[in-house]
Amino acid sequence: MTTDAEASHDPYTAPHFATSALITIDVQRDFLSEALYGVPGTTEILPALRRTVAAFRDAGRPVVHIVRLYEEGGGNADLVRRRLLESGARIVAPGSSGSELADGLLPEGAPLLDPALLLSGRPQRLGPYDHAVFKPRWGAFHRTCLEELLRDLGVDTLVFTGCNLPNCPRASIVQASERDFRVALVRDAVSRVTESALSELAGIGVELLEADTLGRVLGTRV
Repeated sequence: MTTDAEASHDPYTAPHFATSALITIDVQRDFLSEALYGVPGTTEILPALRRTVAAFRDAGRPVVHIVRLYEEGGGNADLVRRRLLESGARIVAPGSSGSELADGLLPEGAPLLDPALLLSGRPQRLGPYDHAVFKPRWGAFHRTCLEELLRDLGVDTLVFTGCNLPNCPRASIVQASERDFRVALVRDAVSRVTESALSELAGIGVELLEADTLGRVLGTRV
């Protein structure tokens, strides 16, 4: 198994923060802890996540918010979610308040999400450094424009945060590794973290960070 220290010095996996982007996964109001179908622990990570987002913006680095938009009936959702959505549950429905990103994650003056644009497979610009991308499945690269957007931005390192590590962040991290991106995870800015999951991710070359260290590694203050 690769240790944190070994990963930091491995020339093939060590993050290049000068060419990095922050990826937030599914940090939408309907997935917050207190929501009807929310994910426990997600509201609780928001302070660390806000500091992380601020550090990337202060460093002039891209922030890409990956979002879900479940159409009525769930036809564009993962199979395991379709029965619930077919029953009439409305979760991150396009254009709903619950589909919007959690408070404090977007820059001042950012527009609301544009469901038509996002569902068409195109990215939405939300600010000088911020973008949104819709994903139809667990992984952020599956049938999305994410890789093209990141390559256009000159990014080779991805720092992951967000909702529900066992599902979408983990799937996205594996997909990023398969595409030869250098990968890091902010462990206090992702929900449903376990030590065993962190050990497994470190074993595939993922750098494990804390939100309060990002100002130093990005050359900014948090």
